Amino acid sequence: MGLDRLRVAVTRKLPKIVENRLVELFNVDLRKNDAPMSKKELVEIVKRVDILVPCITDTIDAALLGQAGPQLKLIANFGSGFDNIDVSTALKRGILVSNTPGVVADDTADMTMALMLSVTRRIPEGLSTMQSGEWTGWSPTSFLGGRIGGRRLGILGMGRIGRAVAKRARAFGMQINYHNRKRLRSEIEEGINATYWESLDQMVARMDVLSVNCPHTPSTFHLMNARRLKLMKSNAVLINTSRGEVVDENAMTRMLEKGELAGAGLDVYEQGKELNPKLRTMDNVVLLPHMGSATYEGRVEMGEKVIINIKTFADGHRPPDQVFPAML
Repeated sequence: MGLDRLRVAVTRKLPKIVENRLVELFNVDLRKNDAPMSKKELVEIVKRVDILVPCITDTIDAALLGQAGPQLKLIANFGSGFDNIDVSTALKRGILVSNTPGVVADDTADMTMALMLSVTRRIPEGLSTMQSGEWTGWSPTSFLGGRIGGRRLGILGMGRIGRAVAKRARAFGMQINYHNRKRLRSEIEEGINATYWESLDQMVARMDVLSVNCPHTPSTFHLMNARRLKLMKSNAVLINTSRGEVVDENAMTRMLEKGELAGAGLDVYEQGKELNPKLRTMDNVVLLPHMGSATYEGRVEMGEKVIINIKTFADGHRPPDQVFPAML
């Protein structure tokens, strides 16, 4: 099928340069506003398009896929994560799934370090004081935080983002530790001077900072559950720029309330945009609106990957970033 004949639908507004390129290549329906599509809108779209370009805010589950027309053959996700898509059901129905991996590793790693510094150096408290006009001048004991140099950093998930975090943290003088489904090759470990922990329990019990950088899959849901969170030191800090579902948010909140955890820097939440309201009131918690990968350059590169996946598929080949159930 020719590129210009492929019917493509995009579920959210994308950078203008990406939208213009899509219009040049395909018969595309763009999203005029930036609100997530309703279930009804998604059903109407999958009944008539050849290719769907969703985002992480769209739930592409078995119920939706069951209503898709036979012409839907590719779901080209605009995002590196794909836990919003029932990949197994899609493949059973002859629908390929692709994503955009490797694009936002540096951007997300930058935000991980920003959150780490914000929590340990109390940056939001200082900002709030300045904005409110309450600052009375410098004092030797005001806004005392802690330096991150010399602290033990535990990275949960040593993929592209985890390794990018490790490189940055090492430059800050942190000691790099990690737990991963598979141990890295020795030359990679040596390159970032990282220590592998086969036991996640043993690692989290010894870390000063824990950075969650693993994807959300059935095996990582509540990987940091109440029991494992309790293993962390009371002066430790938890940073999550990956997926909220990996951490038991309510258990973490209770520990923060009781002083059993020193602080948290969060860019993602277990219930999406709904988060435990108690987190909003804590001075030792920094909250961001899932903006870890939000750079213009990153979004454009993601769009380019989506286009390459679609063009490759249209040429009769497997998309270079095809997702398989075994990757979950």
